[in-house]
Amino acid sequence: MAGHGSKKVIYAALAGNTLIAVTKFAAAAYTGSSAMLSEGIHSLVDTGNQGLLLYGIRKSKQPADKRHPFGYGAELYFWSFVVAILIFAVGAGVSIYEGIQKVIHPHPVSDPYVAYIVLALAMIFEGGAWLIAYKEFNQARGSKSFAAAMHESKDPTVFTVLFEDTAAMLGLVVAFIGLLGAQFLNMPWLDGAASIGIGLILAGTAALLAYETKGLLIGEGASPEIVNSIKSIVAAAPAVHSLNEIRTLHRGPQDILLALSLDFEDSVNVGTVEDTIYALEIAIKKQNPSVTRLFIEVQAREHHQEMLKAEREQRDAPPPISDS
Repeated sequence: MAGHGSKKVIYAALAGNTLIAVTKFAAAAYTGSSAMLSEGIHSLVDTGNQGLLLYGIRKSKQPADKRHPFGYGAELYFWSFVVAILIFAVGAGVSIYEGIQKVIHPHPVSDPYVAYIVLALAMIFEGGAWLIAYKEFNQARGSKSFAAAMHESKDPTVFTVLFEDTAAMLGLVVAFIGLLGAQFLNMPWLDGAASIGIGLILAGTAALLAYETKGLLIGEGASPEIVNSIKSIVAAAPAVHSLNEIRTLHRGPQDILLALSLDFEDSVNVGTVEDTIYALEIAIKKQNPSVTRLFIEVQAREHHQEMLKAEREQRDAPPPISDS
């Protein structure tokens, strides 16, 4: 589940976006700027999104029950995907629509200097929130590249807020350029063009978020570091002849389901097998606290290979032809 750092990032973004949204809408109403209205919608959507992420974090911490025996960890992934949909449908859709209307029916901005002041204040607030999100992401990624850390991250809260704040900063720059052009070039349609540009930025952000969270929703395995750690622990167990297979599944950022298939030495008795399984579970969970559920299958290696072959044949077999 998302940790304290993730919540800090979300709360910082939530506070900043709430203040910014109110200010932008007031400026849009006063100046009649389409770009400023789009920015207000952008901040309003971001505010709602941060609320959804906090809700997802809270829901993901619910204990397992009969209906959801593996817990609610994936709730966070679901609500992160909803955030991507809202950014695209509401943020991008409304911004592009408003921009097109302004381009078709252009009218000058009544007092652009008010809009400039609001944009400057928004840049300060957004910049502070972005810096907090960036530091948190940098701390989490370690020595990995930015792209690799983003793609491998199992906690969508940090990179979601970072993407939103980055899009917000870009949107502010586009809005400023559009207003500046509309005022000094006497081309009011540029204000609408800026609104369309903001919508396209939001659409691109939504597409990237949807792509990253889709993998988490479908189910991603644990990092190579965790998998190699588990393999080393199993290899050190004297009663284990070989590791047939290891499968991991992230149910949440700190909630990993682990399944192992082990071939034990033929000479060991049932008691030794039971003691070894117990010792493995203790060692694996101690070294990898994110492994919350562990299942171990005892099976001869050749039998396991036969079962894998049968699974592949069943998967590759053509679907049965219906008589109807």
